[in-house]
Amino acid sequence: MAALRQLELVRESLADSKAEDIVHIDIAGKSALGDHMVVASGRSNRHVSAMCDHLIRDLKNAGFGAPQVEGLEAGDWVLIDAGDVIIHVFRPEIRDFYNIEKMWQTPDIDGEKLH
Repeated sequence: MAALRQLELVRESLADSKAEDIVHIDIAGKSALGDHMVVASGRSNRHVSAMCDHLIRDLKNAGFGAPQVEGLEAGDWVLIDAGDVIIHVFRPEIRDFYNIEKMWQTPDIDGEKLH
């Protein structure tokens, strides 16, 4: 239940920050990392960093604690480990290069686009 609340907060925060191409991948039972993965894009390094700052603040304010964060300074690819939800925020060309969604999706289960 808490994981779903956290997932909804992540989705709303990213949408409020004008994230692009937000995708949810259910990784429950596939990984010990968490239950959900969210992948999104920002238009520039500055946009990626600002979205992630906003999301980190929203997670803390909602009582989910301080997530582990990597890549915030560069703003190319930011990884936010919020426990039950793992968030990857990329610049579009970096996202295309790593294609992380393909790595986690199975042929019969596609990522769910969040709007």
